[in-house]
Amino acid sequence: MGSSLFIPAGSLKFWQGWVYLATWFVPGLLAFPYFYKHDPELVERRLRRKEEIREQKLIMRMVYVVYVIAFLLPGFDHRFGWSHLPLGITVFSQVVVLGGYLMTLWVMKVNSFAASTVQVEPGQKVISRGPYRIVRHPMYLGLIVMFLFTPLALGSYLTVPAFCLLVPLIVLRLLNEEKVLRQELPGYAEYCLQTHFRLVPFIW
Repeated sequence: MGSSLFIPAGSLKFWQGWVYLATWFVPGLLAFPYFYKHDPELVERRLRRKEEIREQKLIMRMVYVVYVIAFLLPGFDHRFGWSHLPLGITVFSQVVVLGGYLMTLWVMKVNSFAASTVQVEPGQKVISRGPYRIVRHPMYLGLIVMFLFTPLALGSYLTVPAFCLLVPLIVLRLLNEEKVLRQELPGYAEYCLQTHFRLVPFIW
């Protein structure tokens, strides 16, 4: 991620990039020892990257392509001075990105089965507490919040459309994941009747 930000920027004097990296990595570095000690199975699940479901393989290929392109653009914006954001908007967006990331950590604290890949494991249970009481896919909500505010956090409003392309891909992944969970995870269909909203409270 650092290379994708600073090489296009052509300079290390890209303070938005440094703050953004800290927003990602400091909470993660602090959380990793906790999860490694208290929930090593979660750590193992988060380290998996190989999808087994055909639809998920295709979706994730598209996600990776858009992700790489999107993260290259703010650096170029910084180099060529395309955007001129007020400092307050950038700082506010950095805070929102941090909030989105903390939400993903909350999800991992609540759900030991929050793997990086779509799968149902033996003994897996439906989680309905914490953020799962509000929406069925709180981790995706946290990620979408992060992605939508990332370009502004990096001082670039012209790259907002590129990051917005990640949203429909996440929705496609979510819908396919729900299909798998309904078919393979006992009690998930009943959970969907209790928690009505997939991603955005009171909307969808």
